[in-house]
Amino acid sequence: MEEMKFCQSCGMPMGQSDEMYGSEKDGSKSEDYCKYCYEDGKFFKEESLESMIETCIPFMLEGNMELTEEIARDQLNQFLPTLKRWQTA
Repeated sequence: MEEMKFCQSCGMPMGQSDEMYGSEKDGSKSEDYCKYCYEDGKFFKEESLESMIETCIPFMLEGNMELTEEIARDQLNQFLPTLKRWQTA
């Protein structure tokens, strides 16, 4: 069983099909970022980690009716900083 890949910006599960992956400047598939965050070798918008967390909360709530906004925010605050885009040099 192959390890689940997550977008290294928003944390969305990417799955096995190429359709969820963004693209690099040369048109190749991005190995790290989803099509909602990254296209043509760049992010759709420059945003802070805090802004990304707020962007992701509604999607988490939509996918899990038992999740509260507070729990979703806590989970994102723990998970997103571990992703490539949010790592500090």
